[in-house]
Amino acid sequence: MKRKYSYSEQKSYRHKKRWVKLSVILFLLLYVSFSSMFFSMRVLQNETMGSNLMPGERFVFSSYRLHSIIPALDFERGNLPFNRGSVVLVDMSGRKSPGPIVLFFDGILRFFTVQRLSITEHREQVFVKRVIGLPGDEIIMNNFVVRVRVSGSAHSLTEFEVTYADYTPDIPQIPALWDSSLPFSGNMDAIVLGENECFVLSDDRSNTNDSRTWGPVPVKSVIGKAVFRYWPLSRMGRP
Repeated sequence: MKRKYSYSEQKSYRHKKRWVKLSVILFLLLYVSFSSMFFSMRVLQNETMGSNLMPGERFVFSSYRLHSIIPALDFERGNLPFNRGSVVLVDMSGRKSPGPIVLFFDGILRFFTVQRLSITEHREQVFVKRVIGLPGDEIIMNNFVVRVRVSGSAHSLTEFEVTYADYTPDIPQIPALWDSSLPFSGNMDAIVLGENECFVLSDDRSNTNDSRTWGPVPVKSVIGKAVFRYWPLSRMGRP
C-alpha cells in the first residue's frame, strides 16, 4: 500500500475515509427510516400457513403502522390496502401503535439483530394469517371450507371464487364423533362482518388460532401485508 508522505495526500485520504463513513451512516439511517415506516422483513416461525408458506421462509411485508399515526391514512376512512386472499400480519396485542421515534429505533434493533429482536412487538401476539372476508361480508364454514357472500351480493361463493390468490388449505381429518359446535370442528354458523371488521384464517385449518376463536378482527389490527418472498431462492416471488 502506498504510504501518504505529503500533508495534502494525508488530508485527501482522511477526507475520503470520512465520506465513506458518512455514506454508510446515511444509508443505514435511510434504510431504517424507510423500513420502519413502510416495510419490514420477517421470518415465518411456525407451520400455521402450511403447505403454502413454510417455516423458515423469509418475506417482505408492507407496513401499515402509519395508518394509526396519520388520521388521513386511517383504514376506516378509505379503501383497504389488502384483499380477500392476502397474507397479512395481525397484531392481537390490542396495544396502541408506537410513534415514529420508537419505530425508528426498533428498525435499528431489527437491522442489527437480523429481525430477531424488536422493542415494539411481542411476537407471540403478532400472527401471519390469510384474509378471507372483508367488511360487510357474510361468512359461513362447512368442512373447513368457507363460503363468502360479498357485501351487496345475493349469492355466496367459496373462498377461492372471491379471490385471485392461489392457495390450498390444509384440511385435517376430524373424528366422526367430534362435536361440530367446537371451534376447530370445521363448521361455523353464518356471521356478518361489521363495517370495520375482517375475517382471517390459517391455511392449516387444524387447531390453530384465527378468527374461528378470536372472532372477526378489527381492520386496524392488520399491520402489514406480505408482498414478496425472498428466501428460499427456489420459491422467490409473490406469496
